[in-house]
Amino acid sequence: MDDDTTVQSARAQRQSRVTAVMGGAASFLSSRSGSASRASRGRRLAHVRDLLRELIVRDVKLRYNRSVLGLAWSLVNPLAQLMVFVFVFQRILPLDVPNYPAFAFTGVLVWSWFQTSLLAAAGSITDNRHLLTRPGFPVAVLPPTTVATNLVHFLLALPILLGFLVLGDGGLSRAAMLLPLLIAVQFAFTVGLAFIVASAQVTFRDTQHLLTVVLLLLFYLTPVFYQADAVPESYRSLYRLNPMVHLLAAYREVLLRGEAPAASLLFALVIAAAVSVSVGYAYFVRASAGFIEEL
Repeated sequence: MDDDTTVQSARAQRQSRVTAVMGGAASFLSSRSGSASRASRGRRLAHVRDLLRELIVRDVKLRYNRSVLGLAWSLVNPLAQLMVFVFVFQRILPLDVPNYPAFAFTGVLVWSWFQTSLLAAAGSITDNRHLLTRPGFPVAVLPPTTVATNLVHFLLALPILLGFLVLGDGGLSRAAMLLPLLIAVQFAFTVGLAFIVASAQVTFRDTQHLLTVVLLLLFYLTPVFYQADAVPESYRSLYRLNPMVHLLAAYREVLLRGEAPAASLLFALVIAAAVSVSVGYAYFVRASAGFIEEL
């Protein structure tokens, strides 16, 4: 009984913190005056940043509440997938891929962040009706929260990937300095798609189920556990329309081969991320006018 009281008290405290920063965050979206001072804009951005942080902490704590392993569970799924891939593609159907554990784990981590973020984003609006009814709540912060929460899991698993790299070929090169850029590109690209699926789920409740099927198919059309060169030449032009193919190639260039990706590839990825977040946010803003009525 005492444990239940403690948990409820902790949730209440967390909710009060979220509520406390919402008032300032709301002014960020409601203020349109061009004469607003730089200092006041900075304060509004700080309020939104604080709200985002509180929501991320809330999501992480609720996900692992009363769990024995806690955050360690975020590593179980990718490591289990890696074990299966290593067993199948090194013992049963051997692939000629140097340092295959590091190769596969890179693909698993990048894909898992992308997939889990979108699946969580689909319910980010419909699962938070109580927040939308609060006057002035900046609803646009919810989809990015799901992406940022899963970024935490991605970052927690990076040291394990580094261990595979050290055991395989000696560690990282100077090209690894581009890793933050790739993470930022993937974050922006995923946030843009998160805005779209979150909006679509409000009006079309089958979106989340359809998304699960689409992501399953896309998983096999992305070189997570195999090399992109294995795709027959006749299919490659169509295959390369998948942005995750190029993003994953850039990660592997930096981490596995120790080389900087081609400038044209980086430029294309940055443009794709900018288009994704711009189009996704515009669609979200247009759709958000009817969220309350739909919910």
